[in-house]
Amino acid sequence: MLALFLFLILVAIVLGLVGVVLKGLFYLLIIGVVVFVADLVLLGARWSRRSHRHVVRG
Repeated sequence: MLALFLFLILVAIVLGLVGVVLKGLFYLLIIGVVVFVADLVLLGARWSRRSHRHVVRG
């Protein structure tokens, strides 16, 4: 799962850079931002599921 997270971050960075550098390809920057946000949402969902499993009983 960590490898997928890092891969999606890398893809988002590359798409963002290409979108900024090449004029007329601004949509790649938008796609890069969407991929980055989606990756963060998936990471947050995974962390929230993991934190609910560890119930401390006292």
